[in-house]
Order: sequence, then C-alpha cells, then structure tokens
Amino acid sequence: MSRLLDFDETTVSPSYRIFGLVDTSIDTYAPHADRSQWLLSAPGMVYLQVPPQVIRASVRLESWSTVPPPSDVEWSGTEEVEVELPGGDLALETIDGGQKETPLILPSAGLYRMRWQWIFNPAGGPFTSPLAGTGEPLPAPLRHEEKLNGADQYCLVQIWRVAAGEDIEEE
Repeated sequence: MSRLLDFDETTVSPSYRIFGLVDTSIDTYAPHADRSQWLLSAPGMVYLQVPPQVIRASVRLESWSTVPPPSDVEWSGTEEVEVELPGGDLALETIDGGQKETPLILPSAGLYRMRWQWIFNPAGGPFTSPLAGTGEPLPAPLRHEEKLNGADQYCLVQIWRVAAGEDIEEE
C-alpha cells in the first residue's frame, strides 16, 4: 500500500513559459525547447512547459513510498516521467528567478518516477498550449478551485522511488 511520506506547497512564477523541479546537487541548464511534449527532462531535472497566460502557478510536491493511487479528478493535463535524482535535495527553478529550495524529503538519492498533473484557473483563461500544432483553447475543468488560491495554474507533482528496469504501472 502506498503512503504519502512528505509534501510541500508553494507558488512559482514561470519564466520563458517553463518552471522546473531540479536536484540541487547538479549543475542545471535551460532545457532545449521541445514543443511536442509538456515535460522536458534530463538527469536531475524536470521542467513543465506552461501556457504564456500563466503568471503564477501554485505547486504541491508529494513524496510517496510507492506508486500513488490514481486521481479520480479531471485535470487539464497529466504526464509522467522517470528521472535520476543523484542528490535527492530538490528545488523549484525558473530561468529568471533561479532556484528556490524545497523542504520536501525524499527517501534517498536514485531513480524516481514523477506524475505531473495540472489544472488552469477558468477565470484567467482562455489558455493556449505552448505545444506546436495545437490552436484550440486548453480545457479548464472546474476542479481544485480552492487550491488555485488566485494562481493561474495548480500543479500536483507526485514523486516515488523506482528500481532500475522496474515495470511502471500505467493508469
């Protein structure tokens, strides 16, 4: 059974339409633009591309013992990625603002899976996708309004340790 080990909630102001979660033990760099996927990742870092209308994002980071239960709530978007976190100490990072350390505690350094889920504030829309070839406004389901707390976007990032070569449960 999966258990929530730790969490942290904060607000970030994306710059250049991205913000990321990085391992503070590595030298980070701005990821290369890839307009085909929401998440950009490299060892020690994962960045979320956001619509140009997002000025403030409310972020909840969660550390789990194993794969967290699937959400039964409708999100504007959700993606998962696997990333090596060599130090295990994390920070939220923007290109203009640099790193803001988070007190989130991970069990150890190593290979992790991250599930990023996000929703947009219907009052701030319409929101347009940063991805290529998508001209339609993005969905902004009426969920998590209380978690937006005036922000343009709410992101839930769930993190759990995986063993190299371990099969990942898909939803």
